[in-house]
Amino acid sequence: MDYGIFLAPAADSWKVVKRAEELGYRRAWFYDTQLLNSELFVSMAAAAMRTSTIRLGTGVLIPSNRIAPVAASGLASLNALAPGRIDFGISTGFTARRTMGLGPVKLKDMEEYLRVVRGLLAGETLEWTFEEKRRRIRFLNPEIGAVNITDPIPVHIAATGPRARRLTARLGAGWIHATANAVHAAAGIADTQAAWRDSGRDPAGLHATAAVAGCVLMEGEAPDDPRAKAQAGPTATIALHSLVEREEFGDLGRPIPPALAPLLERYRQIYLAYEPADARYLSNHRGHLMFLRPEEQAICTAELIRATTFTGPKAEIQEQIRELARAGFHHIGLAVRYGHPEMLEDWADVFEGV
Repeated sequence: MDYGIFLAPAADSWKVVKRAEELGYRRAWFYDTQLLNSELFVSMAAAAMRTSTIRLGTGVLIPSNRIAPVAASGLASLNALAPGRIDFGISTGFTARRTMGLGPVKLKDMEEYLRVVRGLLAGETLEWTFEEKRRRIRFLNPEIGAVNITDPIPVHIAATGPRARRLTARLGAGWIHATANAVHAAAGIADTQAAWRDSGRDPAGLHATAAVAGCVLMEGEAPDDPRAKAQAGPTATIALHSLVEREEFGDLGRPIPPALAPLLERYRQIYLAYEPADARYLSNHRGHLMFLRPEEQAICTAELIRATTFTGPKAEIQEQIRELARAGFHHIGLAVRYGHPEMLEDWADVFEGV
């Protein structure tokens, strides 16, 4: 098992990625969250030029953010800058879609998007429907070296539901699972492994990534102390962000324990006070996965943090990671909180001791 990072991209996030490479992290996954962060491919290009060994992945690209030929061109361009170090992570979307008041992309549309991007990266001439017309497309002159479609770009799908996991198995793609704890992770990978068996694939061929977040507590530090809350809180609260919008946009699949249901109701009252009433998502997702807003501080309790993130003393977190490995995960991706690069050092120590 190896380890990497997930990060909200900024113009200078290459600095975090470079330090991660120096510390032995194997992959850096970049969120595709327009209107919250910098453009995905810009940040990845900067990191590609400043690193030499760490793999760089879209973590995860949302199909509606750019048409398939543009995504293929972006990936192939990165592959020219960092040959053989690029990963193509994709999903139907949560943050990037909800920041604009939208639900997830339809699974069948994502499957078609994948067909086009993968075909182009394989050097194929294929048919593609755009503006209600069917057209043939391909990379016209890859031989000049502007793009690289020679080195493979593996596909990884962030699949939370059973249909998406079965698509992952059918395509033989890697699987990304944003998980709250070892029990949640074990249930998810068991379902995905079953999908692989049902599709006739050997479950041993599944490359499974667990995307985790949290804080390594110092001696005597509580989960809701300021430092810990700043690092773990933005992930703990995304369950609340999702659940208050469930009726409108669907369920992200990150439940909270029944005992913490009163926190959701408290947050619902905050949410209902956001203006304008027809665009509450503009406030609900501000700072999403980066920082806690002032009104979230009281809602983000120690109990919520412990239940929804990997937060605890070093030895406890190491045992949780061992449980992930025993369950079948091959790669652990740590969400490095925006503005907290010091997390790299703390977690490198955790990972090296597993």
